[in-house]
Formats: sequence, C-alpha cells, structure tokens
Amino acid sequence: MNISVVVPTLNGRDQLADGLDALSAHAPAAEVIVVNGPSADGTTGMVRDREDVDVLVEISDRSVTVARNAGIEVATGEVIALVDYDNRIDPEWIEGVRAGLEHAGVVTGPVARPLRAGQTADSAERRRIAGRNVTYFAGGNVVFRSDALEELDGFDEYLEIGGARDAAHRLAGLGYEVGWESALSVERDADASPAADGGRPDRDWGWKYRALAYRLAKNYGLRPTVIRRIAAHAFGDSTSVARDVITGAATPTGWIANGRDVLLGTTTGFSDGMVARARDRTSTRNPYGLSKRADRAVAKYDRRGDAEDASAADIAGT
Repeated sequence: MNISVVVPTLNGRDQLADGLDALSAHAPAAEVIVVNGPSADGTTGMVRDREDVDVLVEISDRSVTVARNAGIEVATGEVIALVDYDNRIDPEWIEGVRAGLEHAGVVTGPVARPLRAGQTADSAERRRIAGRNVTYFAGGNVVFRSDALEELDGFDEYLEIGGARDAAHRLAGLGYEVGWESALSVERDADASPAADGGRPDRDWGWKYRALAYRLAKNYGLRPTVIRRIAAHAFGDSTSVARDVITGAATPTGWIANGRDVLLGTTTGFSDGMVARARDRTSTRNPYGLSKRADRAVAKYDRRGDAEDASAADIAGT
C-alpha cells in the first residue's frame, strides 16, 4: 500500500515534532508531506532538518482548508491520509488504514483526548439529512483512496472552519461510504486547545453559523430541513449562553452581541452557499476546490527527487 500522509501546521513546532516522531515510528514507509502556514516559531528549519519528511510546502494562507489542498496536490500515494500536527498516530494506526479501506473508500477513527481521569475518544457521528446518510469524519484523522479525493476535488476553500463536515456531505452526495475503524486512532496533544475544524475556537459564533449555513445551502438548497437544522443549532446555543448569563459566566451585552453575530453569519453563509450551489451544479458541489487554483505554495522543499526547490516560479511550472 502506497500511502501519503499530509500534515498541515501553523505555529505548532513542538507538537508537530512529536507527531512526526510517531509517524516515523509507526508508519515508516509513508510519504510524509508537511504543509506549513506562515509560522513564526522556527517550524521551517525544524522540518528541513528532519530526514523523515519527504516534502515541505510553505503557504501564505492561515486556512487549514487551503493547507490540506496544498498537501493533497503534491501527494503521490494511492492512499492519502490527513493528520493534524498536534495528533500522534497510535502503533496500530497503519493496520487500521488497511482494515478500513477494505470496506470503504474513506475511513476515519477515534481522536483520543487526554483527561485528568484518563482519555476520551470520538465515536462515529452520523446524520440523515434530506434523505442522505452523512457520516462525519475527523479532519485531523482521515484516510482517502486517491480516486475519492479526486472526485471530491479536495476541500472547499471558502470555509475557514467546517471544511471536513462539508466534505462529509459531499461524499454522501457522491455515494461514498465513510467507514469507522477503531484501530485508526490518534492521540491529541495534551496542550492542544479545543477548537472547531479549521483552528478557530468553537464560540466564534459568526464563522460557526456562516459555515453551517453555507454548507447546508450549498449541498441541499432551500429546503425546510435546512432552516430547521440552523434554527435548532441557534436555539441550543442561545439556551447555553443564557445559562452562562444567569450564572454570571457571560454578560447580557455579550449575549446580544453573539445573537447579532449568529444572524449576520447565517445570512452571509446562506447567501454565499446558494451562489456556490449555482456555480457548481454537479454532485461535487465544490466551486472553490483543489482544481480551481495553482498558487497555494510559495515555496516547496522536495526530497523525493533529491532536489530542493524554493522558487515559487518553478513550483508554478513557469
């Protein structure tokens, strides 16, 4: 099995080093591709000094969605995995890849989070939306057959958060099953802060609802189920913040400001989602996908051909 592992990173030098150590120990035959955002912590030098990283791609965007596409773009494996920089693969991870891909074109697994009393791990999350069975996956622990990623056209770069959840909707629309394999497990670094997919905190209400409305509108259009799901999310979050106001953990002014952010984010996301749906009427539903641009990398260091290239012009093929 020829596998490429794409590791997006941004200002996470020490956590990245631990993750690369785990990949070297437990998946030594994998092609390892690190995609580094505009880090300011010495990540570039650390990665270039390692012999176990095949390709380092430098990008100017801070978006994890762009970073994932930049890594997928240079991967050569028939199987492509995405592992977050602050996740360490378990010893059985590579066996989980093999076992999972026997039954599905896309496979995800647990992300264990250290707690004081032990560990917690995710389980498979499934929803039925507008007659479509959607299985969500962890963007920082997922494996694709390359043909599935090609048909998906990578991730939607409009989304600063929620790119993995959007991809799950699109995979379901394309007829791909997302498998769950317990052996495909990673451990999240104890110092990693909880964040939504993409690196923003969970309570960035504006982007949370912008992303939610965008992906639902883009994938399903104007349907009652879309309105109900957004309303249900908003009601649940409003109730949660109201409890915080009562306990003194939040202020009424903050509650009002959050409501404004939710309304603006929902309106913007829904409008942009409908435009995106009109721009790509195919089942791929990805007008901002992998194939839509070729200028993500500003530099690339590639050991695969025993050549080192730091020229943006050469990367672009000019």
